[in-house]
Parts: sequence; structure tokens; C-alpha cells
Amino acid sequence: MPDAYESHVHTSRPPEAAEDWTIPQQWERFSAEEHGVWDTLFARQSAMLPGRASDAFLRGLDVLRLDRPGIPDFAALNERLMAATGWQVVAVPGLVPDDVFFDHLANRRFVSGNFIRRADQLDYLQEPDVFHDVFGHVPMLADPVFADYMQAYGKGGLRSLGFSALHKLARLYWYTVEFGLVRENGALRIYGAGIVSSYGESIFALDDASPNRIGFDLERIMRTEYRIDDYQQNYFVIDSYEQLLRTTVDTDFAPLYNRLETLPDIAIAEILADDEVITRGTQAYALAKASAG
Repeated sequence: MPDAYESHVHTSRPPEAAEDWTIPQQWERFSAEEHGVWDTLFARQSAMLPGRASDAFLRGLDVLRLDRPGIPDFAALNERLMAATGWQVVAVPGLVPDDVFFDHLANRRFVSGNFIRRADQLDYLQEPDVFHDVFGHVPMLADPVFADYMQAYGKGGLRSLGFSALHKLARLYWYTVEFGLVRENGALRIYGAGIVSSYGESIFALDDASPNRIGFDLERIMRTEYRIDDYQQNYFVIDSYEQLLRTTVDTDFAPLYNRLETLPDIAIAEILADDEVITRGTQAYALAKASAG
């Protein structure tokens, strides 16, 4: 039997999917066990996020009523999300092509995998499931400024395809939408979906001495490599969601892409002389992992 990752990766559009790769959620098909996995994950994360997660994320949980038991029914969820920011969540069978993903974002639709991890996969799943997508991402889409940023990113993603620069723009998504930190009320808070949906990284990102925490810089981020299979060794910190939106909307990316082609990539965990270093990491975590294997 294929594992959860393999079974939700498609080389071509499945026959049950529409042209835009969406499928009916069919909420009623989820089993009691699958709803129980959601409830276990939700209880664990929601209990430890106050004081760690951004106020915008916590407000989103309340506005969208995600504390109701079981995997959310997208029909009910979308009523509340549309009322808040004009966004909606659409179900897809798994990972979708880049152009499809960007088109959905540009039209204020967020794609969610229509499956949930098994009970023995609570701590890590390589491919985003409905818990990562809905719990991790959707609360931030209830924030008007961040919702506009996501739409702007989608429009920029479509343009990036004409510059062969997707791998550069993907780093912006990775280090903000997935693994971003924000300064808030005199402290660092998490808002990236990859952190808020992970119990271990919710602690690591704020408390561990290992990673670097660096002030947000668009060009720097788009030059910085990342890895998808472990905790991050760099976290980039924004001052506000307005900063994130304005930087994205006001930047002419065409000359930026051209300039990036002439500059070398920045290795994971590297510190540059002109970085705003909030925390210089010890890299102890990465060194320990390397020595162990």
C-alpha cells in the first residue's frame, strides 16, 4: 500500500478533478477515526499556541470557528471566510501544478488536500494534508492584509512563470507563508503555516538557540536556500503584515529576477554582513543531526 505522500501526488490531473483540479470535498465521507485525528491535532496545537502565535492567527481561529469538533465542512467554513475577506477554500486531490496553484491564489481561492494524515503520522507528513492546509493556512486568510498579500503572491506567481524564476519566488512563500515570524507586542510570534501546524517546530522556531532569526529582506530571502524535510535553520521576521504586502505589491519583480540571476544563492544558515540579525543561531540542531547520520 503506498504511503500518504505517494498516494496524493499525481503526474497528471485525476479523472475526478475538474479542469482547475478541484474536487467536491464530500465531507460526509470522512470517517470517525479521521475526524478524531483532526481533533487530536487541533487540541494539541490550539493549547500551546497562545503566547506563541500571531494575534491575527488566533483571531482567525475564532472568526472561522475552527474549534468545532471534526474536520471542517468547507461549505460552512467558506461562508465565514467569504464574509471576512472574500476568500474560499477548495478541495483538491493532492499537490497541484504551479500555474493552477497560482491561479487559485490570484482569485482568492486556497487549495486544500482532501485527506488527513493517519494517527501514526501526527508529528510529520511530507505532503500537506487538510490539517496543515486548513488549520495552518486558513486562519491567516481571515486577516484582510494578509489575505491581500496571498492574492498578490498568486498574481506574482503567474508572472514569474514567464521569467523562469519560480524557484526564486518559491523562497518568498517558504520563508513567509510557511515559516514566517512577526514582531508583535515586543516579542516574536509565529504565523507561518508550517510552524503553527507543527507541535515541535512551534517550540523550536521561538525557543531553540539553534536557528538564525533575521529581519525580512525580499532580495535576501529570494537568494536563500531551504530544506523541506526538517526544522528550518533560518527564520525571517517581518515587522507587520502591511510591510509584507507593500513590499510585494510595490516591487517590480522583473529587474529583481534579472539581478538574482547574477547573484549566487545563499546557503542555509549563512549570515551576511548586512543582515539584520535578531538572533544568531548556534546551529547546534543541524550539527547534531549531521553527526548522527
